[in-house]
Amino acid sequence: MKHNIIIIGGGPAGYTAAIYAQRAGLQPLLFEGMLPGGQLTTTTHIDNYPGFDGGIDANALMSAMRAQAENLGAELRNGSVQKIERDGKDFILTLDGGESLLTKTVVIATGASAKYLGLESEERYKGLGVSACATCDGFFYRNRTVAVVGGGDTACEEATYLASLCKKVYLIVRRDVLRASEAMQQRVMGTENIEILWNCNTKEVLGDEYGVTGVRLVRKSGEEFEVALDGFFLGIGHHPNSELFTNVAKVDDKGYIITENGSTRTSTPGVFAAGDVQDSIYRQAVTAAASGAKAAMDVKAYLDNVYEKL
Repeated sequence: MKHNIIIIGGGPAGYTAAIYAQRAGLQPLLFEGMLPGGQLTTTTHIDNYPGFDGGIDANALMSAMRAQAENLGAELRNGSVQKIERDGKDFILTLDGGESLLTKTVVIATGASAKYLGLESEERYKGLGVSACATCDGFFYRNRTVAVVGGGDTACEEATYLASLCKKVYLIVRRDVLRASEAMQQRVMGTENIEILWNCNTKEVLGDEYGVTGVRLVRKSGEEFEVALDGFFLGIGHHPNSELFTNVAKVDDKGYIITENGSTRTSTPGVFAAGDVQDSIYRQAVTAAASGAKAAMDVKAYLDNVYEKL
């Protein structure tokens, strides 16, 4: 059997692509991967997804998206795609169990993974004060004290955003300089409620049954000290989950899949990318969902106008 479209990834981009593709009559098959619902399921309450005046639980939102795609008739399966190979104008996908499938088009919607420090305590308090998205979770820390780890543009952007909401923001930097652009450094230095803790590494995130209460830091000199906090944010970047697809889609120097301006088309006809795997700037659930819709529409146009001519 040859599929019209196979979607790889079960986050906002993948589920929305499945919804639009099914409504277009393409009978999509979606593989949800190792984390159904995507990175969004690692947070808790979402206040900035349109349509929910009281916000919505992240897992509830993803469950609703999944159910909508399934109820419309899209086929959703567990498992991961391990390899894509071209077969003329079609593609052969090899699954983690060894099964091979043939499809006319592929939508890559595998997202990006936030980089963490790798601390056991950090893992323990994910969703309970530990976050890798200030835009997603900063609202919950209005007039409270938080810390951001990192010294590059991402960390500085997170810190300045949080400073507009929070009473106090500590920026934890492991060196004695920032790696951020000069303009971003000036913004941080000029923000009164940001305090930079130079030459510091995080040893442990502190907390109780209710969540994060502070952080234990260690200076280069070996001195250890604690800082009381309400929230702990990671600003050390994201890693796009694109490694398996570089043979069919060009990536930039950070690993993000390159798409044609204004579309979801990649460097290979018939291969499309949506969501955070191709978005290094916005990385929001709503923008991922929007690009999933665009991908399904791009696939439909490709199948109608290009595929048979190849």
